[in-house]
Amino acid sequence: ELFTFNWILEKFFSNLFIIVVILFNGEIRRALAQIGSHPFFSDVSSVQETYIVEELAKAAFMMAQKGYGALMVIERDILVDYHIEFGTDMDCRVSSEILVSIFHPTSPMHDGAVLIRGGKLHSAGNFLPLSKNPVLDKNLGTRHRAAIGLTEESDVIVIIVSEENKSVAVVQAGHLIVMRDMGDLRKSLYDVYGLKFKTASEAFS
Repeated sequence: ELFTFNWILEKFFSNLFIIVVILFNGEIRRALAQIGSHPFFSDVSSVQETYIVEELAKAAFMMAQKGYGALMVIERDILVDYHIEFGTDMDCRVSSEILVSIFHPTSPMHDGAVLIRGGKLHSAGNFLPLSKNPVLDKNLGTRHRAAIGLTEESDVIVIIVSEENKSVAVVQAGHLIVMRDMGDLRKSLYDVYGLKFKTASEAFS
């Protein structure tokens, strides 16, 4: 007649679903995102992919030279809809000129991130989740923590331009790598998407 034990078991199993959701909310969120996944640049040719990579690299180092801060998110297989707060719809061709104008300090969207989806500039002024990693460098600012936070939740690639030290970095799977020059960034993006790396003269010829 284990009344107390029976009562504990009844309470436990009646709340089991809630307990599972609380304990595994991160895994459940990623699983839901995976269900809504789609192939990166599924309808985009390799020529278009190359153009996008070149425009992103050009924009990143143009902004670094000008001292603009920027976050450029490249969506891959998993949709980021569950992880970001969307800003302004763009739905236009990826262009270094448009990207530089978005992140101009006087632009109302310069504080957020742009999202590249399906080979297009999908939206701007998006807000990303901050990383909760307690061991991150204390000197990292909000922009870097946001980039790392999103890559911890999804398979995106995020390009960061720092306005403080005029540097460019790429974040993937929570790891941040500083790019020494445009060639480094181009090679990094070419490698990620399985494109044949071209020299600067070949790319712009």
